[in-house]
Amino acid sequence: VGEHDSVILITHEPNWLLDWYWGDKTGKNVTYLIREYLKGRCKLRMAGDLHHYMRHSCTESKEPVHVQHLLVNGCGGAFLHPTHVFENFKECYGNKYETKAVYPSYEDSSKIALGNILKFRRKNWQFDVIGGFVYFVLVFSMFPQCDSFRILHEDSWDGRVNSFFNATWNAIFEILEHSYVSLAGVLTLLTVSFFFVPTKLSRRRRALLGFLHAAAHITSAVLLMLLMELGIEICIRNHLLATSGYHTLYEWYRQAESEHFPDPTGLRARLEQWTFGLYPACIKYLMSAFDIPEVMAVTRSTICRKGIESLPRGGAIIYYVSVFLYFWVLSTPVVSMVFGSYLYVCINWFHIHFDEAFSSLRIANYKAFTRFHIKKSGDLEVFTLAVDKVPKEWMLDPDWDMEPKEPLQMSHTRRFPSKWRAASGWSDPTSVVRVVDQFVIPRTAVDPLLPDSAP
Repeated sequence: VGEHDSVILITHEPNWLLDWYWGDKTGKNVTYLIREYLKGRCKLRMAGDLHHYMRHSCTESKEPVHVQHLLVNGCGGAFLHPTHVFENFKECYGNKYETKAVYPSYEDSSKIALGNILKFRRKNWQFDVIGGFVYFVLVFSMFPQCDSFRILHEDSWDGRVNSFFNATWNAIFEILEHSYVSLAGVLTLLTVSFFFVPTKLSRRRRALLGFLHAAAHITSAVLLMLLMELGIEICIRNHLLATSGYHTLYEWYRQAESEHFPDPTGLRARLEQWTFGLYPACIKYLMSAFDIPEVMAVTRSTICRKGIESLPRGGAIIYYVSVFLYFWVLSTPVVSMVFGSYLYVCINWFHIHFDEAFSSLRIANYKAFTRFHIKKSGDLEVFTLAVDKVPKEWMLDPDWDMEPKEPLQMSHTRRFPSKWRAASGWSDPTSVVRVVDQFVIPRTAVDPLLPDSAP
């Protein structure tokens, strides 16, 4: 590297941004290279890793400028990263910098984060498996709520709402004071929530944010538990469930069978005799297995009358499995909504979880790449081209196949350089590509009278 040469330094991570964000100091060797060896010859520093585009340029200063432009372009990544969390970056290597270009814009980046509330479950349906199970563990010890119907004893709706929330608080305190499984779930959730908060925040703020996050999940789980128990109790009191024991569905089947399919020859009795009673028994217990609401309601009534100790172990397992199936279906939309809301609040208010909040959205759009053009004058012209919406379906380009090709011909010299094109014309990147940033780095002026000047 000559004394009057201009240098482009490319590293994997943009540690000038990440160090500012995390309050850390990394890349000491690169910093030494820039400040002590290159001494102002580094005109451009580039990196990827963060899946967005940002360029900061040094403001006019009397201090020596170590790096003129700082550029991040990781828009080829699998998903998009936010830009607005780095909006306050201003200083690096002792120099002041200002934002010259950002893609997507700070406003768009903040709006995209709203997808954590609206689209989290649709984008991350696998989360239902974990979330529903966690919610069930949180309220496992609270089933059944035998006196839940007293909530509706109030005369006014205001009184019923107040009674419902009082029951919620009582259930939470009961978890903390008397339960074992649910208390273990609560303590585990509190611990995980604390350590999930990034270390960018102070320990006190991490504890507060983790507690609020866990409290939102615990409260939601208890509310859903009470709603489910109240619904079952209403069905029981209106004789919609728990009317004929565990085999209501089988009894309905036998009645319909005798009415519409008479057996004058006694074939069904002979089948029962030949199979040693397995013929009706298998159907009977198979139907009871599918009649989950009835099994759950009958078992719940037994527990409320005689206590959980009156059930055999198998009966208790069947009851809790039945409750889990319905509670899982009820809770999965809520747990995704709560967790997505947590990510939205964190990314837009506290500027944390930038990786988790945007990787969960799985945004494949906002692709960009940077190209250099060296002018005849020696100036370096930098272009960044972007496509806001990426096609989801592709097809072979027949024009590429028909174009004559010379052996070892470079693709950029062809009229149709790519063998693929978008399946729909409106989303063809070649028709919607745009320049989101363009700037010029002038060639370093050299006095021609100096003996070591470059020609």
